[in-house]
Amino acid sequence: MPSGEERWRSSERIAARILEDAGFIILEEHHRIMVDGVEVGEVDLVAERDGRRYAVEVKAGRLDVGGIRQAYVNAGLMGAEPLVVCKGFSDSSAEALAGELGIGVLRMSDLFIVEQEELEALIREVMEDALGELVSFLASDAMPSEDDRRILRAIAGTGDIVEAAGELGMEIGGLARAIEDMRSRGVLPRWARKYGSVRRAAEIEMAKERLGGALSALRGEGRARESGN
Repeated sequence: MPSGEERWRSSERIAARILEDAGFIILEEHHRIMVDGVEVGEVDLVAERDGRRYAVEVKAGRLDVGGIRQAYVNAGLMGAEPLVVCKGFSDSSAEALAGELGIGVLRMSDLFIVEQEELEALIREVMEDALGELVSFLASDAMPSEDDRRILRAIAGTGDIVEAAGELGMEIGGLARAIEDMRSRGVLPRWARKYGSVRRAAEIEMAKERLGGALSALRGEGRARESGN
């Protein structure tokens, strides 16, 4: 039975076969996008056809507006053409945006046949890995600074690194270095490499901050009632 990591990457292997069948040559997997020597994102596959280079995003499910924006920004930072391999669009808005931005889409089959036992094991392993990573992040005692919180709020409220950098009045490279610094200090988890993962981690950190504030307020109310008695 294939390992959990191999199963996790099955969509990328299927996507690579689809690309090769369509005449693409796979040049690289998991290409790191660098700006001023700092990693700002990752592209699943880099491919070439007819002398043109493509930044390929692979989606196991359907493509939504957020995925389209990520593909467009990453391709622009690489100086490549955007291409997505997925199971189709999540809605008509996503399809319209992809057409407007000139993003190519190759569709995977909606049906993959696996044994029931293998599918159950796959789901269990993926969920256990994801929950383990989430629990480790939630249990982290790393304390974000005020500047960290300002950056995290901007990341949580924007769709891509270009938009976040603009809102913060920073260069993309500067924001990328700030993100890497937060990773090194444990404010952001190491697994948050793509901007979408960084944004989700920022949203979690903001939720932790709100929860901490609510708990502090409740403790204050409790102490006030005790003093009154």
